Amino acid sequence: MDWYMHAWRNFNKFDGRSRRTEFWMFYLVNIAVSFALGAVEGLLGSPGFLSWLYSLAVLLPAVAVGIRRLHDTGKTGLWIIGIFVPILNLVVLFFMTQDSQPGTNQYGANPKGA
Repeated sequence: MDWYMHAWRNFNKFDGRSRRTEFWMFYLVNIAVSFALGAVEGLLGSPGFLSWLYSLAVLLPAVAVGIRRLHDTGKTGLWIIGIFVPILNLVVLFFMTQDSQPGTNQYGANPKGA
């Protein structure tokens, strides 16, 4: 669970690098929480305020971990804007699945230690 908490501890850190595990597990947990909140609010007949509040709370950490993940693959963090552009979002998704650049790159040391 440390990979998840690491993303929250570094919610405002847009420099450096993040491993694939940290990025993907952060998103997996947040998707699960969002589905659970949506299900609970659906059962209670709620207008979705909790889901909206959670999405707002997780926005900055999600962007930060996404930028650090792009840095880990050697790409600039500006690629994160590509998630809003059709077809280009597939390119960004591909970047997120790539392995870390070995050694140190312009964004810092490899978080794998290799």
